[in-house]
Order: sequence, then structure tokens, then C-alpha cells
Amino acid sequence: MRIRKRFAALLLACPLAFGIAPAAQAEAQADSFSTEQLEQIVAPIALYPDSLLTQILMASTYPLEIVEAQRWRSKNAKLEGDALDAAMKEFDWDPSVKSLAHLPDVLKRMNDNLDWTQDLGDAFLAQKTELMDTVQRMRGKAKEAGNLKTTEQQVVKQNPDQIIIIESSSPEVIYVPSYSPTVVYGGWGYSSWYYPPMYPYYPPGAGLVAFGIGVAVGGAIWGNCNWGWGNTDINIDIDRYNNFNRNTNINPERNQINKADRGGNKSGWSHDPSHRKGVNYKNPNVASQYGARGGSSRVSQNDARGWSQGSASNRAAGGAQAGTRDLGGGDRGAAAGQRDFGSSQHSPSASTRQSGSRDSAYSGSRSSSMDRAASSRGASSRSMPSYGGAGMRGGGGGRRR
Repeated sequence: MRIRKRFAALLLACPLAFGIAPAAQAEAQADSFSTEQLEQIVAPIALYPDSLLTQILMASTYPLEIVEAQRWRSKNAKLEGDALDAAMKEFDWDPSVKSLAHLPDVLKRMNDNLDWTQDLGDAFLAQKTELMDTVQRMRGKAKEAGNLKTTEQQVVKQNPDQIIIIESSSPEVIYVPSYSPTVVYGGWGYSSWYYPPMYPYYPPGAGLVAFGIGVAVGGAIWGNCNWGWGNTDINIDIDRYNNFNRNTNINPERNQINKADRGGNKSGWSHDPSHRKGVNYKNPNVASQYGARGGSSRVSQNDARGWSQGSASNRAAGGAQAGTRDLGGGDRGAAAGQRDFGSSQHSPSASTRQSGSRDSAYSGSRSSSMDRAASSRGASSRSMPSYGGAGMRGGGGGRRR
């Protein structure tokens, strides 16, 4: 193991000695997230119950649907339970996105922090093993700091292999934890943040995990984690999933799961690129897997605006297809300094991700007909609120780059 690590360090330090061009090395690094970046990506949700964590991970791979679902949900805030499920039948969102409509606060944070959501989804698709191991490491840090324990709202278990499982006290009710990622993990932190601190100061008790009122979700949450160091996977409860799908989809047979390939009533999860709506994939290997093209440009709130303004009837009839989405004209300024998130400052850890790229955020479509010109972002960027739970004070703005 030591020899392997030394070889890897030498490879990074002297790429030319091994016939690797610096440009190729930089490109490979830009296609993946570092350990530090992964820790900061998962920090806001690592202490969520496994079932909720899973739903967020799946839904994060469909950022445009997150945007549309949140905007619709904000206008229909009074819908709950069966009425909410029935109302979603007119939309073709992925079931994982629809499930989060039962947790509007979570859906809103994902929409308000779209850059973070896209990073989470890209990391989950391309570096799932590393991402899930990072979740476990962060849970270990919180537990060692005394900030992760069994409460009235959750049950915390630790296996002999140090895997930490977090379960809701009731499978029908979700308590969304609220905590400060910059405090709850003890001495964890960085001098330069990939994502800036969630607020400018630490309120009393910030290191503790707090809970709001439980949300009755019924069968809307149907995913869970099948933990294992280096091989964590996602389990789908087939009965709960199919029942939720029947209640929320006008054509439930399109998404129905008929085979239990994990034993019992469990099935694995597969990303559905049709719900990606043409948004590109950061990692070219992932893009190739789904018949798309990789790119570093990102979808913004402006890009999604025209799409979410389409009529419900168009969406229900496939209005998300090419030719029915009005994404605005003009070129996307995808060069550094023209993104919609945060200030124009770049942190060293993230600077390689945007340098010189001019790909459309929709270049990840599986056919050229689905590619879209997006709204011009302009030279000035607009700050967005940082990701945080209830009680996390404003400040810090968008992500540093």
C-alpha cells in the first residue's frame, strides 16, 4: 500500500517521466473532485438519515427537474399527501424528484444552491464509491465530536467495520436535521473553502444537530443505502417505489420496477438520462456511458427559466423534448468569471473546472437535436444563498471559484 501511494505521488509530481502530458493530467483532474471537494460537497447532508440522503443523491442527477419542481411546489405549497401526489401526475419528472416535493424545504435548498446540486449529482455518477466513503468519514468525525447520536427523531448505529447508519425513528416520518457543517464535524475545516462557510458566525449550539417538525412522507421515500466501504450501493424498495410511481405518474408502467435483483424486495438504482433534459455531464466517461458529451459548463437559474415556463399540457405531452423548450437565445459565456454563482473570485481547488470551456450546458444531450443555446449570462455574476438547514444564517454568498 505504501509503495502504491508513493508511486501515485511520484506520478503526480513527475507526469512527464511517465509519458503523461501536463495538459492531459490537468484535464483528468478537472473531470473529478478531490478529497477536499468531496468532503465539502457532502458536509451539508452527510448527517441526514440514509433514506433521505439517498433520495437527494438520486434527484441531484436531474438538476433542471429540481428547478421546475421547486418552482411549481412553491406555487402549490398547500398541497399535501394524496392531493400532492395526484397533482404531480401531469409532470414527467423523475420519481426521485417528485419524492422531494413532499419535503419542500429540501427541494428549495437544492434549487437555491443549483451549483452545489450539480456538483453532488456529478460526483455521485462519476465517483460514487469515493462520495459514499466520504459520507462515512464525515459521520465518523461528527460522532467523535459528540454531535451524532440517537435521539427521539433518529437512530444512529455503528457496525463493527465502523460503518455508521442513520435511520428515521419512523419510516413514515422524516425529520430533516439542521446543523452547521463548519462546526458539527469538530476540528474539520480548510483555509480555503470550495464552498464558503454557511454563515459568518457560529450561533450558540451550532455544533449540535437540531430537528424541526417531522414531515409525514408516507411512501414517498423508497430509497436506502446498502453500505460497505468501497462498495456502497443504492437499494430501492420495489413495493414502495411502484406504489409511489402509480400515485404520481400518469403512465406508471414507464417507470415500474418488475424484478428484484438484490434479494427480498430490493432492486438497484439506475440513472435515467432522459430526465437529464440535455444537461451535460462533467465527467466524459459518464457522458459516454449515457451516449452524451461531457463538458464543464453549468446550467444556471436563467437557463432553466424558459423551460419551467412551458405549459403543463406541453410538459405532460413531452414538452421537455427538443423544440418545445424555450431556453432563450444567445451564446453562453462559459469562460471563467461569467458564471451565475457567487463572486468572480476563484479558489485554487476549483479554478481548473471552468478554464476556457465554451460548451453549452446542454451539450450533454444524447443527440444534436437536444442541444440548446442558453441565455447569455453577462460578465457580472450574481451571488446565491449558501446551502444550509433551518437556522443557518445568511452570509457567505455563493461558492468561491
